[in-house]
Amino acid sequence: MNRSALLPTVLQESPIIAILRGGREDRVIPVAETLIENGVRCLEITTNTPGWQDAITALASRPEVLVGVGTVLTVEHVEQAKAAGAEFLVSPDTNLLVGEAGIAAGMGWYPGALTPTEIVTAYRAGATAVKVFPASAMGGPSYLKNVLAPLDYIPLVPTGGVDLDMIADYLAAGAVAVGLGSPLIGDALTGGSLDALAARARRAVEAVSDRG
Repeated sequence: MNRSALLPTVLQESPIIAILRGGREDRVIPVAETLIENGVRCLEITTNTPGWQDAITALASRPEVLVGVGTVLTVEHVEQAKAAGAEFLVSPDTNLLVGEAGIAAGMGWYPGALTPTEIVTAYRAGATAVKVFPASAMGGPSYLKNVLAPLDYIPLVPTGGVDLDMIADYLAAGAVAVGLGSPLIGDALTGGSLDALAARARRAVEAVSDRG
C-alpha cells in the first residue's frame, strides 16, 4: 500500500505543512490567509502562538484547508485543540498519553521521533505519520532515505531545518510531506512582508512539482 494513502486528502495533494509559531496574535490570520491564497493548504498553529485557539476555530470551517495544532505536549492541549476544531496534532516528542487522547478524539497524530527505534515506536503507538525531528540533525534527505529502506511502510514528515530548496529532495527521498517553519514563514508573524511570504509560499508549492 502507498504509505500516504491513509493520510488526509489535502495533505496528499499539498504535502507542505506550514508551521506558524509565536509572533503577534493579529498576524496569525493574515499569515494563514496569505499561505492559503498561494497554495499552502496545510497549517500547523502551535500552542505557543498567541491566540492559537481562536485562529484554529476561524480556519477550521474551510474545507480546502487542513488545520492542526503543533507543540502539543499535554492531554489538556489535545482537549483544547479538539474544542477549537483542529484536525491533527503535532508534537516534538512521542507522548503516549497525548497520542491516546488524540486517537480517541478522532484526530490525526504526528509525534516527533528521530532514530529508527523511536520512529517505529511512535508508529506502533498509532501515529498517523511520524514527524522526523530535527531532520537536519541527522543528515537531511539521505538519512530519511536510509531509514525508509527497511521502514518503507511508515509515513515520515521531516521537520526542523528543512529549507525551501530541500523540499523536492526530501519528497524524492520518500517523505510524505515536509514541515516548514521559519524558512517559509520568515518574519511574517512579527510584521514582516506578506508579499515576501507569498513569494516563499509559491516557491515551496513549485518545489513539490519538482520532486523526483
